[in-house]
Amino acid sequence: MFAGKRPTNIGIESGKLAPCPGTPNCVNSQSQDALHKIEPLTYNSTPQQAIANLKTAIQSLERTQIITESDNYLYAEFTSKLMGFVDDVEFFIDKSANIIDVRSASRLGQSDLGVNRKRIEMIREKFKELQSNLK
Repeated sequence: MFAGKRPTNIGIESGKLAPCPGTPNCVNSQSQDALHKIEPLTYNSTPQQAIANLKTAIQSLERTQIITESDNYLYAEFTSKLMGFVDDVEFFIDKSANIIDVRSASRLGQSDLGVNRKRIEMIREKFKELQSNLK
């Protein structure tokens, strides 16, 4: 119902995810300001295993669709249950630092009541569990 249009700034540009807009309904691990800053995911496996675990973690959540996937990038859409709002969530693997940068942003509105931050933290926990099962 409130899906909005897919943004045109999705993807990696010069090794960076798009910056967050001025609204509080976005988090980005590459952001420097406290409102939008979130820690990247970390991994201790191969990048291939990390992306596989990340996919598993994302697909374990409801109303999720992976739109784009490569060996170092993943883009998924998350749709809210009640009103059908869509959030765009991106993951970019930095193989040299063993981190996965993240960006999660609402397409519509101003506030997300912390949903984007909570979602990334939920994915972080599921991802950590999958990574720890490798040992």
